[in-house]
Amino acid sequence: MNSHRPHKYARIATTLLILSELIFFSFLAIHLLSASSATTEKVSGQSIAAQSNNASDSTSQNFIHWVDFDVTADAMRQALRLDVDSYNQTPHLNWLELLAFLGARYGGDFSRYKASDMDALAQKLQDGSSIEELTKDMKYYSYYLEAYHAVLGGMVGVYDIQIPDEVTGEPVWVTKYGLKAFSPIAKNYPYNDFDDFGVSRSYGFKRQHLGHDLMGQVGTPVIAVESGYVEAIGWNQYGGWRLGIRSFDKKRYYYYAHLRKNYPYHKTLKEGSYVQAGDVIGYLGRTGYSSTENTNNINEPHLHFGMQLIFDESQKEGNNEIWISCYELTKFLTMNRSETVKNPETKEYYRIYQIKDPAVPGEAPSQIYSFLR
Repeated sequence: MNSHRPHKYARIATTLLILSELIFFSFLAIHLLSASSATTEKVSGQSIAAQSNNASDSTSQNFIHWVDFDVTADAMRQALRLDVDSYNQTPHLNWLELLAFLGARYGGDFSRYKASDMDALAQKLQDGSSIEELTKDMKYYSYYLEAYHAVLGGMVGVYDIQIPDEVTGEPVWVTKYGLKAFSPIAKNYPYNDFDDFGVSRSYGFKRQHLGHDLMGQVGTPVIAVESGYVEAIGWNQYGGWRLGIRSFDKKRYYYYAHLRKNYPYHKTLKEGSYVQAGDVIGYLGRTGYSSTENTNNINEPHLHFGMQLIFDESQKEGNNEIWISCYELTKFLTMNRSETVKNPETKEYYRIYQIKDPAVPGEAPSQIYSFLR
């Protein structure tokens, strides 16, 4: 018996050792699980906070960042005609909604444009369908509507303008609804152009041409396309004597460059000046491509005409600027060209027929002077 007791005690000791180890590892596991849970909560909290910050950043950047505008002049003319013809009727066909519908349908590619597509849309609207019903399944309709409104939103509406009296020929005031924007080149002045947006330029550094060149004679009167205020005036080594005019809704910045040496601008203009659509704002030339002011370094006289879209002020200067092709737009605007006359004493040009654009806050100064009265 006594010879077996040491073995009995050894078995008891072994059992107690195993039990103590099990208890120790159980407590260790519980501790590790608790720590893991706390860490998970901390990481999850950080993740949620990061998502919240990202969402906040996304909200603050919730505006259009790019626009390719290739709506054809034919499409714009047809949409405008349908809009004007249905004015004061029910339904009134909105030309921007018509263009946005086709933009969404074509994926923005107006090389697919057919007049019959717009006629079919107009017929559906006239038969009682609403634009909301027809576009409810168009994912990008709202994008094209906002984009096209940014480009064209200030060009059509009600305005007062002078026209020649049928009997006397004297200017008389009439109220109109329709196109109130003008070609950037005055009436009766020839020019030629081609689609040159995006072609290579090398002066200063290699870059794309972000505008539209209209080749003409030095001294040709340059016209304000839309009413706005002068935001930039003066010398730029690339654009020479140039003007920047901002629309009153701040969505569009019109850029007129390479103006005439020695006398680039209409004398009435300075930074902050209001202009009305159709006003003479300057004169075509060939200045630019020089850091020295008043230098003619452009080979062929032309007006560089550009339009920048601004959905947020962060896009006004820097790498986020949006410039669009104006080739089709200038073709469209040839249907409305401002007629001008030269003052024989000062050699300054003025518009003949005045306009009163409701978009202008208060009243812009008239360009009519005593020699025209």
